[in-house]
Amino acid sequence: MENTTLSLAQSDEQGLVDPLIYAMASRDADMPRLVRAALAQGRGKLAFHPVITADTDTHIAFYEGLMRLSDEEGRLIPAAHFMPKVEDTELGREIDCLSLELALQHLRQNPSLRLSVNISARSIGDGEWRRTLDRGLMDRGNLGDRLIFEISETSAMLLHENVIRFMSEMQPKGVGFALDGFGAGLIAFRHLKSFFFDLVKIDKSFVRGIDHDADNQVLAEALITVAHQFEMFAVADGVETAAEAAFLQKLGVDCLQGYHFGVPELDL
Repeated sequence: MENTTLSLAQSDEQGLVDPLIYAMASRDADMPRLVRAALAQGRGKLAFHPVITADTDTHIAFYEGLMRLSDEEGRLIPAAHFMPKVEDTELGREIDCLSLELALQHLRQNPSLRLSVNISARSIGDGEWRRTLDRGLMDRGNLGDRLIFEISETSAMLLHENVIRFMSEMQPKGVGFALDGFGAGLIAFRHLKSFFFDLVKIDKSFVRGIDHDADNQVLAEALITVAHQFEMFAVADGVETAAEAAFLQKLGVDCLQGYHFGVPELDL
């Protein structure tokens, strides 16, 4: 492990290993162990990122629940740092189960909360994940009416028949579905009508700098038009400036999400 870690770290011109890069490489190389320990010790939480309506009377439409794990020192680790290393393993299924369990818990505790969580197509077929969901949907609080599942284009197309069947099962229970990263993945428009998405989240790459990027302006407008044609709400993800928000509002986007409206918070 030590030799592998050292090979990951970069050296300066004198051949000395940068201590910070070494520390980060060491932690990344051992990420599965860190994730396993965090799950075993209950060190997982959801951070809440607001999704804002784009009309003149802006308000929070719903929150996205983002998974966070903490290390032994209590430092929070965003999902982007650990999911790529474990998402195709059993640890990835455990994280999805915990994320769903925490989301259902928050929905029970806060009757006014509407919450989305990320899932993968593989988790849909996981027995423990389905049992967690079924128990939650049996709750007398009608939690399904306030629950949204976000699925990436890549994941949706990986097992598209399973995803479509699952969507069909969940519709009568009120559960909503969002297509994450719309425009940047594998779903061709001709396949879009086969799914049951209620909303799409336009990929951040089409939102960045849209107030002065002519290409992104054309592409984002086309994606919004497609979403509305299929009777889906369009959410612009990754909005970081007031200028981007204003331009997207002019294009007719329904909701906005991004650091311009705040960072994910552990407390609502």
